[in-house]
Formats: sequence, structure tokens, C-alpha cells
Amino acid sequence: MDSVKASYGQVVLVDDGGFFPEDDLHQDLSWFLMDAMKLLGTDAVGCSEKELRFGLGYLKAQVKRTQLPIVCANLYEKKTGKLVLAPYVLKQVGTVKVGIFGLMSDKMPLGPAGDSLRVEEPTAAARRTVAELHKKGATVVVLLSQLGKTESEDLVTAVDGVDAVIVGHGVPLLQKGRMIKNTVACYGGEQGQYVGRTVISLDDRRRMTTGDNETFILGPEIPDRKDIASLVKGFEDSFNEKLHKLEKERAAKEAQKATSGATERYLGKDVCARCHASEAAQWQGTAHARAFEALRSTTPQQLAKMNELLKTSVVTPEKDAACLRCHVLGSGQAGGFQDSASTPMLASVQCESCHGMGTQHDAFTNTPRKVTEQTCRICHTPATSPGFDFALFEPHVAHKSAAARNPLPDSPMKKARAGK
Repeated sequence: MDSVKASYGQVVLVDDGGFFPEDDLHQDLSWFLMDAMKLLGTDAVGCSEKELRFGLGYLKAQVKRTQLPIVCANLYEKKTGKLVLAPYVLKQVGTVKVGIFGLMSDKMPLGPAGDSLRVEEPTAAARRTVAELHKKGATVVVLLSQLGKTESEDLVTAVDGVDAVIVGHGVPLLQKGRMIKNTVACYGGEQGQYVGRTVISLDDRRRMTTGDNETFILGPEIPDRKDIASLVKGFEDSFNEKLHKLEKERAAKEAQKATSGATERYLGKDVCARCHASEAAQWQGTAHARAFEALRSTTPQQLAKMNELLKTSVVTPEKDAACLRCHVLGSGQAGGFQDSASTPMLASVQCESCHGMGTQHDAFTNTPRKVTEQTCRICHTPATSPGFDFALFEPHVAHKSAAARNPLPDSPMKKARAGK
């Protein structure tokens, strides 16, 4: 935008609309994008049914708050018969008076406010609006169309006086625009990844003689503008924090739901340590205590080697059920580990991994449960721990064992994690 304004003297900046997100979770993106367009100095913004996604009241409130010029010449309130938004913007740009109006489709559902709204047939609305803009002195008329490719092209073929049309609503990206009768058309694609530059040549009466359009991708070679970058970062930080909070709340509810009907559950190392302090302290020096962190810190290279050894296709170890089964307490079980946000106390290989659920403590104190090779083999299988030797490894995890303070010999899996 800045480079175009530096190269040309008479410039308007428009957005075709259709930018509201389609799900409730990302609703904040709607007002953020409006703030960003306002900061950019956008002269006019179109409107589609997407902007009604959260209700008419929400849209009106954001327009009032930002004073962003969102236009639509064919969206009416049924009860009052009045236009919902301003039909157009009439702007003096240097020596040219430019009229910019918007149209939306009359074939799309209108969201929560659909029963109270109606959409006028676009061609009739276009003829009326173009005539009004010309009457008010506009010598260049721009249409922000949310009618799709075919209907937009048909409309400007049928309606005289539209000098440029920005074609929106599921349109393909065309790097070079095209002339449709006397109208230059811009096809900028979707998702805001491209900016179209439409150049209109004027005669002495400030009316269009020729038009040309080209679309540019917003790639990394285009530097950030500091004020926009700051706005983006501030929004992303607050939005990510909100998403994290929502995910934590969701995970907690899921964990509570999973454990609500379970009479038996895992208690976690901190409960065990209340009575078994020396054993808990000794456990802290073992690899078992860092089992979950080992998943989270796996590099892509290490992961590739582990997948090769195990003949699997794990992508994210800390979220993979097969990996979690042996790196946390009770993964996938009622009363067990759900995720690191809601059940962090059950991460890694802990007391109950070998000795049984804490809620069953009374049962196995009367009949001491000996940790045998079979206990270890639940996780240390020939596939996951090739070369595992119980007699060699057991002293390194046994309580009150000097060997537990010494490093374990390298196993093939350990070598894979080390990148050897």
C-alpha cells in the first residue's frame, strides 16, 4: 500500500469484505481486522453474509466503535425498510471524485439476523446506486462485489458506469485482471494473501479511458510496518493467552468428567512423597522422573531415528497415545493422565507406574507388591527397549541403591534420542 501511494498521486485503498471468521472461537479476529484496516487508512470495505456471522448487533457495534466505512447498497432491515449500512463512500481523491459501493448476494443465508433482513436483487441496486453516485459528481465508480465471479461479471456487463470491480466470494486468484466490457476487474483470491493494484487512466473530464489490474503476493520480501506489526503482535499475544486459558479450562473439565465416575485413580508422586520421602528423593535422580520431558524435547532428527527403530510414524510424541502410555501415569484411563495442562501431576514414570494406583494402597500394603521383570516389561518391550536387561537396569531404579545414582548404560533408544 505504501509503495503504491508513493508511486501514484491519486490512490484509494479498499477491501472487498468477507473477512469475519466462520467459527465462534476466532470471533476476536473480526474486530482486530477492522482495527487493522482502520489503521491502514482503508477508504471503503465491502460486506458479505460472513460479516453477519455473529449477528447484526455485533456488526453495527464494531462499525460504530472503529468508524470503519463498511458499505453495502442492497442490505435492508425488513421492519424499517432502511439500509443496514451506508450504501457507498463518495471521496475526493486529488482531482477525482470517486464513488465506492458494495453489493452482497441475495442467495446466501444471513446468519442469526436472517429473519429480520432482506437483500435486494443486486443488479437493480447497482443501477440505482451508480446513477446516484454520478448525480453526486463521481467520475470514477468502484464496486466491491461479494457476488462471486460469474455473477459479478454478468452484473458489470449489464450495468453501465462501473469503472472497476473487486470480485469477491470464492473467486480464483488471477495475477492479471481483465476488462469486462468497460470495467476493469480485480481477482485477488481469498484469505488476504494478495493485494491487487488497479490503475485507471483518466481523460480531461476525470473519467476512465483505460484500466489495468495486477495482483501481488504479500511475501516475506515486503517488510513489516512498525505500527501494524505492533498491533499484530499485541493481538496475537492476547489471543494466544485466551486460547491457552480456554484449552486449560476445557482440559480440566474433561479430566473432571473422566475421573468423576472412577472410584480408583492415580494420586501422583507428591502424595506418595508425604510418607516415602527418601524413595521420592531417590526417584528424582532417575530417568523415570524425566520421562515426559524426554518426549517434549525430542528433536525432529531424534524422532526420525526413533520412528525408524520402532517402524512407526509418530509426529508429536507428547500427544501420541502410544508414546504417552509408557511416559505418564495411566494415559487414556479413567483417573489417569489427560494432558499436561489439566493433569501435570501425573506426567512421567512415577511411583504408581510400578507399585499400582494410590487409591489401592491399603490393599497392597497388606500384601507387598514386588516389582518384577514382568512389571518393567510392560513398557520395556523388545521394540521400545531392544537389548533391555532387567538384571543390569534394575539396580539403577531400585530404591536405596547406589547404582541408581550412576548413569544407565546406553540402550539403542537412548542412542536414538542422543542422535547417535
